[in-house]
Amino acid sequence: MGQAGREAWKIIQELLFEGETHDRVGGICSAFGLTPGLAKALVHLTGETGIAMRELAEHWGCDASYVTALVDGLEQRGMAERRPSPVDRRVKAVTLTAAGVAAKADVLNRLWEPPKAFDVLTPEEHVQLRDLLAKVASADVRLCRARSRVGHLG
Repeated sequence: MGQAGREAWKIIQELLFEGETHDRVGGICSAFGLTPGLAKALVHLTGETGIAMRELAEHWGCDASYVTALVDGLEQRGMAERRPSPVDRRVKAVTLTAAGVAAKADVLNRLWEPPKAFDVLTPEEHVQLRDLLAKVASADVRLCRARSRVGHLG
């Protein structure tokens, strides 16, 4: 990767961690009574099929006890529930409740609202930026796996 690629990635990181989006994530979490970890869990889960807690720990590269704490937090808020896995009743799968599905949609709607800085781009540049980022995202193996498993977060 050349210098321009590194600079592009640096700018994306700055937009996410230092720009308007950084403050937005905190505001969204506060509005829904979520920590960033709970928000990530909410966005990752679906209402259709449960995901085994062990699978969540593997996907996030974290300890199973942390997943338990996240699921406990979502359950306390009425957003998720544990169910026996349809494949193996000894395994607990986590799924969103109707309230969790609604909260996820609201959270994603607010997260996906472009920052004001996008106003400097023309409609044609929005299309170009979208297409270039989609091309990069389609080359990310882990993202492709996550999208196929959870239906592209939506």
